[in-house]
Formats: sequence, structure tokens, C-alpha cells
Amino acid sequence: MKKIILIGDSIRMGYDKYVKEALKDVAEVYYPSENCRFAQNVLRFAHEWKKKGQWPDDVDLVHWNAGLWDCLELFDDGPLSTIEHYVHTIPRIQRRLRMLFPTAKIVFATSTAVVERLARPTFKRSNAVIARYNEAALKALEGMDVIINDLWSITANCPDEYHSDAVHFRTNAGTELLGGKVISVICRELDIDAAQVDIQNFTPEKYSESNIGY
Repeated sequence: MKKIILIGDSIRMGYDKYVKEALKDVAEVYYPSENCRFAQNVLRFAHEWKKKGQWPDDVDLVHWNAGLWDCLELFDDGPLSTIEHYVHTIPRIQRRLRMLFPTAKIVFATSTAVVERLARPTFKRSNAVIARYNEAALKALEGMDVIINDLWSITANCPDEYHSDAVHFRTNAGTELLGGKVISVICRELDIDAAQVDIQNFTPEKYSESNIGY
């Protein structure tokens, strides 16, 4: 069995169960029970999530993302993480994951697009800002041993009905879109045949602000 770890914010929490169920016959899929939120949070807690979840050392692939919390604007005073801080943190996370999982392939996923008109005035994200942070992250990771999964490109122009709210994709179509893209990258990188992927009658998790964060 392959061993896979998924780390990330609430976008990851929308597809982690889908990926786990789809690959249940060929892989053990691990992920934190919590929303990993900011890039700084991933850097701080990655080793603790490994210990708490009893994740093995000989992982085959780690798929991670961080960015939407860093881009969050609460009171029109700019993103919570400056782009300079974000750019400094992203390669540090990559190095930390490489240290924790020395034999794994590591995949960085870009942050997904939002539906700006559905956001609350005091809790919002801008697609222009997300795109700028994505671009900066990819540049910061250049030359490092990392594989890119561009979730931004498949969500930037997807229909609004794929979204369950301003940020998330917890509809059947949205889950299949993101989960399918993550699965396709995993299968490609770990030589898993498409015939081994099995997903039937999947129902997206029913998350809310009270049990997942935002």
C-alpha cells in the first residue's frame, strides 16, 4: 500500500475524505483532523501532526497547500500575512516537510479562487491577491524538489455552482473537481493505475464555521 499525507486548509478538508475513499484499495491516506490555516501554522505544527497522527516515516507522497488564510482581509487593512512573510515561509515549509518525510515526493497545491461577491465585508479574499500570492509562492519554490498541483487554474473560471459558499467547493461537482485533480496528480506520481481508483456515491462533508473554521 502507498502512503500519502494531505496537509492544508479547509479546501483540503473538502477533498481529503474523497481522496482517501477513492484510493482505499491502494493507499493509506493520512491528514490532520484540523484546519491547518496559515502557512506559519503549517510550519509550526507539521511535526506535531505527524506525531499525533502516528504518520509513518516512509511516506510516498505529501500533498500540501497554504495561502487562503494568509490572503484573508478582515477590515480592509490588507492580507493577514504580508506577501513578504508568505514568500519567506513557503520554502521553509517545503524544507520542513522534506526533513520529516525524506523519501516522499512532495506536491505543493496553489490556492483556489473565491466568489468575491459572496464574501462578508469584514471577512473577505480577493482573487487578484490570491493570484499574486500563488505566483510569489511558485517563484519561491523554484529550484526546490517539489511538484506543483495548480488548483488555481482549474478554479479561476469554474462555474459558481461548484462553490458551496464564497470559498469552499463542498458540492458534488466541486468535490469531484478538486478531489479528481488531486487524485490524478497522486496517481501520476505514484504510478497508480486509474482502474484502481474507486469512488461511488460520495457525499461531501457537511462542514460549517463552527466545526471547520473558514
